[in-house]
Amino acid sequence: MWPHFAAVGDWARRVRAARLHARAVADRDAGRLASALVAGERALKIVEHGSAACCLDAAVVWHTIGTIREAMCDYDDAASAYRRSGAILDRHHDDTVVPVRITVISSSARLHRTLGQLDEAERLYLTAITVAESHYGTGAVEVAPLLNDLAVVYKYTARYDDAEALYRRALAIIEAARGPDHIDAAPIWHNLGGIEHARGRFVDGEIYARKSVQIRETVLGPDHVTVAEDLAALAALVQEQQRFDEAETLYRRAIAIFETAFGPTHYDLAVNYNNLAALHAARGDLLDAENLYHRALGIKQQLLKPTHPDVAITLHNLAMLYTGQGDHDRARPLFARAMGIFESSLGPEHPKTIRCKTESDALPP
Repeated sequence: MWPHFAAVGDWARRVRAARLHARAVADRDAGRLASALVAGERALKIVEHGSAACCLDAAVVWHTIGTIREAMCDYDDAASAYRRSGAILDRHHDDTVVPVRITVISSSARLHRTLGQLDEAERLYLTAITVAESHYGTGAVEVAPLLNDLAVVYKYTARYDDAEALYRRALAIIEAARGPDHIDAAPIWHNLGGIEHARGRFVDGEIYARKSVQIRETVLGPDHVTVAEDLAALAALVQEQQRFDEAETLYRRAIAIFETAFGPTHYDLAVNYNNLAALHAARGDLLDAENLYHRALGIKQQLLKPTHPDVAITLHNLAMLYTGQGDHDRARPLFARAMGIFESSLGPEHPKTIRCKTESDALPP
């Protein structure tokens, strides 16, 4: 989504705005978020000068700033940027704004998904898919990533069959249009691995996860943040097969990439600290596990709302660690907090809610 900056005054300022926006996008994609934000805000200042404040280019730059803020885990400012972008787009009614509108709706949906607001995320993704299918056609490559993103929502709500069907449909579109090893197929393979992990089919999941790693390492290089995401997903599948040394190597490689890109406080780090803690617990390294769980919980509580299901995941895991040590007094309130979050955010019939309740009920009085 590249603006033309036609509404920006003179030619020199137009070129400068375009270059700054391009730099913001490139730095964001490379994980250089601080410099990306500076470039994006400088581009916005040029674009919003005078009568150009409500032009399509301003909507595009606001959206880019939103994606940078989201990557920085600055979720409130990301939501504000997406709203600004959407408000500008609402003033334009011709077909030329449709691709930008789809992108902004999709980004807003992703943010709601990250924040655990899954009903709103589903609604927005369905809206984006409807608009995209009407504009591009049902088999267009532009529809595939939206199908993939909606499937992630369905995975979170344990609708695994619905999720897999969407992943398979998205993958078929990408492979038909661009070939089996195209970079756009990688996130779908990654997510298919996630579905198999959730189902307990770890061998099949590992095959899919390795496919994603192979594609993205080839295209992006070994130190890209999306490669780190793939390594972390692969590590979790390897860990479930009791190959702990291999899993730890993968986790630590992913963590190193994330720390270099994002610094010490980021959502992806919290997820990987949680998973590495579970690995240490399985090995019997209980102190290391406890420290990593607390580190993960601290980051999640800093970045997410206290009712987010990801907070509950680490609360539950920490409760299980204390249960295994016979420290039921420390486990009990953690189970209670986790179960309350799971019930309110995922519902009483979700597998995570049921598992948490079962384990809590098993504690001695």
